[in-house]
Amino acid sequence: MKKLGLLFMLVLTLGILAACGSEDSSSEASSDKKEVTIGATSGPYSDMVSKAIKPVLEDKGYTVKVVEFSDYIQPNLALSKGDLDANLFQHKVYMENFAKEHNIELSEVVVVPTAPMGIYSKKFASLEEIEDGAAIAIPNDPTNAARAFLILEDAGIITLNPDADPLTVSEKDVENNVKNLKFKPIEAAQLPRAVDSVDLSAVPGNFALAAKMDLLDALQLEKMPDQYRNRVVIDTKNEDAQFAKDLKEAVESAEFEKVIDEQFKGFGKPEWMENQ
Repeated sequence: MKKLGLLFMLVLTLGILAACGSEDSSSEASSDKKEVTIGATSGPYSDMVSKAIKPVLEDKGYTVKVVEFSDYIQPNLALSKGDLDANLFQHKVYMENFAKEHNIELSEVVVVPTAPMGIYSKKFASLEEIEDGAAIAIPNDPTNAARAFLILEDAGIITLNPDADPLTVSEKDVENNVKNLKFKPIEAAQLPRAVDSVDLSAVPGNFALAAKMDLLDALQLEKMPDQYRNRVVIDTKNEDAQFAKDLKEAVESAEFEKVIDEQFKGFGKPEWMENQ
């Protein structure tokens, strides 16, 4: 019986050691992960991943798969399920609200250059030409509408209540409407087409690019706060993973900035890039 007991203890100990070894091996494999899947909305941001981020990661020994999405819901859900390692399509405000609403944990890795909202017109060639009483189409969602009003204030066309929250300013916060503009809220996706039918249109950068508009044709481009710039996002549990650190290094590299300067003209750079 003693021998059987000793034999049982020996088998049990070996099993535990084997399990520990397997766990250590799995942990080591996770830390040495060299295959990453990055999701992005189709268009400029999937292009940014493919042209500016992927090559730098490949130079670091990674195999990179880029998955394109046509909506703003699935990229974060796929990230939370582990189908993606990172994504690129959203700004800070959206990321935080989405994480709260869906009870998931998301963290940013690094902020990237982002296509700014702009004021476009086929009727006026400059801000100085804008006529009194001109109509301007603006986004009908509060977040993007606030951005439109801030651009108009930067352009000196309106003044806003200094006590208003910049993230939620609206028409009620306009204290001085220098040109007596008439504001026409419409769906953001329709704003590029509105350039043909109204005097002015405040078009978010992603919709402008999707409509093949040139960002540099805008009468005024947004001085975008960093909370409205897109960022590379990961599941919070991977904050300390090596691939997350290498993603950040890739975006902060000279190779990345060179591609941005050559192929993403008009994109507003985040503060960290401007201060380099």
